[in-house]
Amino acid sequence: MEKNKYGHLERFVPAIKNSLLGLKAAYKYEMAFRQYVWLSAVLIPVAGYIAISVAEFAVLISGLFLILVAELLNTGIEAAIDRIGLEHHELSGRAKDLGSAAVFIAICYFVLVWVYKVFTLL
Repeated sequence: MEKNKYGHLERFVPAIKNSLLGLKAAYKYEMAFRQYVWLSAVLIPVAGYIAISVAEFAVLISGLFLILVAELLNTGIEAAIDRIGLEHHELSGRAKDLGSAAVFIAICYFVLVWVYKVFTLL
């Protein structure tokens, strides 16, 4: 077995670099991810304004971050499936549908949390 060339702390720099490259690629190539980033840029300050506690702020922004994470995972799944082949295959379609379902569930959570908060403000 090959020994890892990085120590425990030295692994963070390449990991951060790879993560930033992934975020850059997602922003560049995925319109949905860009839309969620801009939605987050608008709603995080709104959450800070309407939240009555740090915990409530955390719950409000968790929905935004959950959407971003789900979209990144969905994009990764789609890229891997497309790399394998573009012909229709039942399992490839199922994998893409499951990734899409994850984004949908994240959006449902976001809507549930934000609608509840808006109605408590009224």
